[in-house]
Amino acid sequence: MKRIWGAVGTAMLLTAMPGTAKASDTCTVARPADGDLKAFAGSYFVAADEAAIDALIACLGDPDPAIRDDFAFALWTQGLRGKHLKPDGLRHAMQRLTTILAAPDDAAGFRRPFAVLALSEVARADRVEPFLTDAELHALAETGANYLRGVTDYRGFIAGEGWRHGVAHGADLLMQLALNPRLTRADADLLLGAVAAQVAPAGSHAYVHGEARRLARPLLFLAKRGDIDDAAWAAWFQTLQPGDAPRWKAAHNSAEGLAAHHNITAFADAVYVAASESQDPQVRRLAPLAAGLLKALP
Repeated sequence: MKRIWGAVGTAMLLTAMPGTAKASDTCTVARPADGDLKAFAGSYFVAADEAAIDALIACLGDPDPAIRDDFAFALWTQGLRGKHLKPDGLRHAMQRLTTILAAPDDAAGFRRPFAVLALSEVARADRVEPFLTDAELHALAETGANYLRGVTDYRGFIAGEGWRHGVAHGADLLMQLALNPRLTRADADLLLGAVAAQVAPAGSHAYVHGEARRLARPLLFLAKRGDIDDAAWAAWFQTLQPGDAPRWKAAHNSAEGLAAHHNITAFADAVYVAASESQDPQVRRLAPLAAGLLKALP
């Protein structure tokens, strides 16, 4: 792993401690000298004002994976899972991250995928200890669904650059929302529509970085709900079946058709295996629907 702070970086990226940090497009938060992020999270987040939160969020878009993933997101997870950030700070973070998702991505393409991943931790925090109002939770569901629907950058892992993984990260937010017992049926339908949009997106990209399994997770947790009946599930799986689109007319003789076939197969396989092994009868009912989807493929 390459060193995060070199001689040049030391002059530019000064340590930003709570109360002094300012929002920036570059990372101004230095990792602790001893590398103990768990302990550092306690001191950083407990005293964090809005500027300090913004400073760490800026690090999530850094092009260096050692800063973005190994440091910033790891610290973010330690802070939120350690319950060091209080509701006012969580709300500010949600607003800041939502603003990032509503804006165009940076040229390198890291900022929005990691903003939505960070937002999944905010959603988890509310699931564990509710602090959002019903209206705020609904807005978060809309944000997550809109982001996942809108992903067009399908880059996953690239050596030397690390992860972008927009589809998987968006699915992670939807999974945390799907686990929330306060989620309404209308919100569940938003999530299901977003998942369906990315199971086999237009174009010739074939998922190879575990996206299918990540997309399956919110589906499997939504299946536990009692207000989505068998007919609704059957209708949802029907929307994934091959139709009259050009890519299905020669599915094995075009890049688009092969990608769609591959992506739907991977998704249906993931749902079928997980549903078949589940002890929850609500989840198990998805298994024959996933098998039917596989049989419907050309």
